[in-house]
Amino acid sequence: MNSMGMNDKQIIAAVGGLRLAVVGDSMVDRFLFGTVDRISPEAPVPVVRIQRETSKLGGAANVAANIRALGADVVLCGVCGDDETGRGLAALLEKNGIPAGHMTVCEGRPTTVKTRIIAHNQQVVRADQETAAPVDAHVGEAVCAALRDAGPVDGIVLSDYGKGALTDAVLAGVIARARELGVPVVVDPKNGDFSQYRGVTSLTPNQKEAELATTVAVRGRDDLRRAGHILLERTQAAAVLITRGEHGMALFEAGDREHHLPTRATRVYDVTGAGDTVIAVYTAALAAGADFTAAAALANHAAGLAVRELGTAAVSAERLLQALGGQGPS
Repeated sequence: MNSMGMNDKQIIAAVGGLRLAVVGDSMVDRFLFGTVDRISPEAPVPVVRIQRETSKLGGAANVAANIRALGADVVLCGVCGDDETGRGLAALLEKNGIPAGHMTVCEGRPTTVKTRIIAHNQQVVRADQETAAPVDAHVGEAVCAALRDAGPVDGIVLSDYGKGALTDAVLAGVIARARELGVPVVVDPKNGDFSQYRGVTSLTPNQKEAELATTVAVRGRDDLRRAGHILLERTQAAAVLITRGEHGMALFEAGDREHHLPTRATRVYDVTGAGDTVIAVYTAALAAGADFTAAAALANHAAGLAVRELGTAAVSAERLLQALGGQGPS
């Protein structure tokens, strides 16, 4: 049991009755699968013979898909282009049980798409089509309005991939909305000093992002602790969860409490989207009433499952319960 009196199964069951919002940079992850049997005569690069392709939700949309897979309802607010990729994104959202109507369509701005070419289960190259400039003020206002119009939610995720949707004004508006509703707001941050996230409940940077934000080179636990405390002070957050890949996670809470969680990954196939899974499960658990330690532990388990799959993956409540030794939701 955690300090809120809930075990993992009870937390997951409680998540199923929630409604959460995700605000941030949505994109499409496109995968082209093929084989390589020769080098191009035009340049020293492999020639990939494409055999199949697939598209998945990426970025903030993948966070939303992970929340939906846990059984909760989810509202996704962000920006997409008035283009074929944007229409494909909307179709993928609806297919995953996520309403597309809260997205703001921005003419003249392309929908972000990351195309990965995979050969023999290895990524050969990635090509990105995007505009990362901050959205115009009126677009940001539309994103905040979409969140307000969506009605009450039990928790909010800020998914910042640095693609321009989360301007300072949008961040301030979302954090204010979370405060108005009295719900947790958690950010998966991008490069910067993180002061723009001041007022969030918690944040989930990876170790490299934490190092860049604090200029602390993490060589051991003391460095890690110093980075965590700097981020707590800078953002006035209640907790910082630093993800560390094969080294697991480190949770730092206000009041000098810290917890180090070893990785739960028994096999790492692809780390794409693992951070999305972490923040989805972590925020959902907090919204369900779990404390930071229990929420981080559950997110750690989910990340261990996500990295076993190629490409972005949404970890279902059933799969998470099975990994924890349960039999599925009761």
